Amino acid sequence: MEQKLLSYFSRILPLSQEEIDGIVATLTIRKFPKGTILLREGEISSEAYFVLEGCVRQYFLVNGEEKTNNFFTEEQWVISMQSMTNSSPSKHYLECVDACTLVVGNREKEEQLYKQFPKLETVSRKVMEKVFAEQQELSGSYFTDTPEERYLNLMRTRPELIQRIPQYLIASYVGVKPESLSRIRKRLVLK
Repeated sequence: MEQKLLSYFSRILPLSQEEIDGIVATLTIRKFPKGTILLREGEISSEAYFVLEGCVRQYFLVNGEEKTNNFFTEEQWVISMQSMTNSSPSKHYLECVDACTLVVGNREKEEQLYKQFPKLETVSRKVMEKVFAEQQELSGSYFTDTPEERYLNLMRTRPELIQRIPQYLIASYVGVKPESLSRIRKRLVLK
């Protein structure tokens, strides 16, 4: 399992055996059952996750209704950046949509690795740039795209989610009720 994370890092920047050994020595891999809430609104995030297996959903609670804004699957980072960086209460939830195997990291372990292997700060910066760019693109689509366009984009960029995630969560993600998603899907089939 740890090989997935090491391969991910190595694609960003080649690692020495000593750096690999340092990372492996600090890795914590945990399994979480479906439905586990990793972070609740109001809690301060102290952990970041790397998905080895499974799917984590990020959502907001708005007037009692869950509004999904992202899904994180294999080889993606799950980080509540605002909460972790500023030690401020989270405004969202993180939930395991299915059984998950995650690498669990925290700021203390991260800082120890940076002191021992300064190059890993560069790797971390590159990871954060990638995560930030993805988030910026995703949030922009909520202002510029229609729900149908968001659904089509999801089909094009992450087709595995359409089969993997319950349709009511896909509807929440594209910003419609499940009935409206059914109508969108019917329209697309007829085209």
